[in-house]
Amino acid sequence: MKFMIASDIHGSAFWCRKTLEAFEREKADKLLLLGDILYHGPRNDLPDEYAPKEVISMLNPLRDKILCVRGNCDTEVDQMVLDFPVLADYAYIVSGNTTIFATHGHVYNENNLPPISAGTILLNGHFHVPACRTLENGVIYMNPGSVSIPKENSLHQYMTAEDGTFEWKDLEGKVLMKVSL
Repeated sequence: MKFMIASDIHGSAFWCRKTLEAFEREKADKLLLLGDILYHGPRNDLPDEYAPKEVISMLNPLRDKILCVRGNCDTEVDQMVLDFPVLADYAYIVSGNTTIFATHGHVYNENNLPPISAGTILLNGHFHVPACRTLENGVIYMNPGSVSIPKENSLHQYMTAEDGTFEWKDLEGKVLMKVSL
């Protein structure tokens, strides 16, 4: 199964559209969203084409293809307008020999680990900075970066995961980094 992993849309219709174009191009089976879907948050500037209602109308038709975890900007009100679950704090995903603990990152992150074992992938959004590193305890930390508000000079980007291979790509599909486990 092929996953496309994206985080931190923050209500940007422009970057949501680009993300869904990439999802179509990738021919992924599932779109895993790592939170912060509709609201931009008080610490962020408004992203391009800030239009949460448009984001809702783009994502809801894909409800059967979306897996999502709750970000720090996601609320019960968001769940009322989105047709797929958005309020789970984390999700375990097992694909082949790969176990992923997916969460937004505002609670569990590389500095506050959930109860997971060595070899498990801790997959976060939240920080808007792409990352891949093995932590001291053997947990593999990954972050796709942000599709709408990248930080630390990173690009608008996402990840794919298939058969133990993870690729970080810009929204045009150019591979920026590749890791095989």
